[in-house]
Amino acid sequence: MSKCTLPEENVRPRSLKDFIGQEDLRSNLDVFIRAATERERSLDHTLFYGNPGLGKTTLARIMASELGVNMVSTSGPVMERSGDLAAILTNLERGDILFIDEIHRMPATVEEVLYPAMEDFQIDLVIGSGPGARTVKLDLEPFTLVGATTRLGLLTSPLRDRFGCIFRIEFYSPEELGCIVERAAKIIDVTVEPDGALAIGRRARGTPRIANRLLRRVRDYALVHGDGVVTKEIAESSLERLEVDQYGLDSMDRKILSLMVENFNGGPVGLKTIAAACAEEVRTIEDIYEPYLIQCGFLKRTPRGRVATAKAYRHLKVRMEDEDQLRLL
Repeated sequence: MSKCTLPEENVRPRSLKDFIGQEDLRSNLDVFIRAATERERSLDHTLFYGNPGLGKTTLARIMASELGVNMVSTSGPVMERSGDLAAILTNLERGDILFIDEIHRMPATVEEVLYPAMEDFQIDLVIGSGPGARTVKLDLEPFTLVGATTRLGLLTSPLRDRFGCIFRIEFYSPEELGCIVERAAKIIDVTVEPDGALAIGRRARGTPRIANRLLRRVRDYALVHGDGVVTKEIAESSLERLEVDQYGLDSMDRKILSLMVENFNGGPVGLKTIAAACAEEVRTIEDIYEPYLIQCGFLKRTPRGRVATAKAYRHLKVRMEDEDQLRLL
């Protein structure tokens, strides 16, 4: 559990007006925050879901900032016992935000404590053990639970249905990521030309976290091999050295596609087989690499397994010779 703190060089936006992208989500969230402020009531419990690095934690911090309350953050795997959650809940002040990252990984026994806490702002504590045990209800200060998950389907229905606001966070466009890079560059004191920012944005896999990471690495190349200014040429040459191609694919992405094309004739091939061939965890392939490969059109899911598309063959510069394979793609 940790209180919300922001280092000086943290590039996370601190208000909704500074948040770039996700226009519909941002507009709706602004309305709900204003309404809660005018009613002088806690904001409804909110759930953000989407791929890693898209801004779920940032939005939770912004909510706390806009509402003028504290945010206490924790994660689902950390809370092993119901008493851990009870201790956090009883220390919350009126209107505070409790942010639970990876909420889908919370144990069932802990999750059950949340049900009365979210609905009635009460928790049931068991005092004693055996025949003499008794249950005591403790009142809580009204609070807002903000959950974040990369896997909405793993949330139980009783928990998911208790959230009043549910938002999906989408991948960002290259132009939005270019603006994010320009904003981050000002914070970390780097000179970036618009074309250079866009070049980074195009290779950031639709993810602000990756865009900011690439910016820092390109900055290093600009300082050593240039005059410190991130131009389009510096950005592209630096990212080539980092093995990030024009689609944002890194060495692992290309390894996945190459193994499918060269070792398994383009598929269909099972996810566990791909993970074993790449010496990577199944969940890492499924959560980190596969969504972007599917979005870019390099990979598709079928009932029989994953299949590399014709676009993947073209990108790898591999000729497709099998007619049956062509029909499948």
